Amino acid sequence: MELYKNIEQLLDKYFQGETSFAEETELKTYFSSSDVAQHLEQYKQVFGYFLQAKEQRFEKTILIPSKKRKNAALLSLAASIVILIGVGTFYYFNESKPKVSGEYGTYDNPEIALKETQRALDMISKNVNVGIESVTYINEYEIAKDRIFIE
Repeated sequence: MELYKNIEQLLDKYFQGETSFAEETELKTYFSSSDVAQHLEQYKQVFGYFLQAKEQRFEKTILIPSKKRKNAALLSLAASIVILIGVGTFYYFNESKPKVSGEYGTYDNPEIALKETQRALDMISKNVNVGIESVTYINEYEIAKDRIFIE
């Protein structure tokens, strides 16, 4: 009688998701035996299924067609060629002509040189900050991707 109460308590805990591995093993052992109480007979199929599923093995071989790999290689090659043509075209049409004026960025007045240097550094700082913001978005994407696609 005490065994049945213990099994009933374990069943309650099992269906609430609070059992340990040892308790679940005890339930599986009990329901796989032939001495199961009549009012608990309905749970025998549930735990019997777990034993059957544990013994099943997937024995088919999975063939990966090589055609997809070939298509991926051709696609990456085509994409590389398009990128190279695009970069080459950009540099060909946006080639900057050298200045003929003779001003090479040298200044006689140190105050003007300081202001021009500060202006150039400010421009660089703004562009670097924009780049850092982009990297921050990429880092957030990587963190979210790692949370979703756990390897």
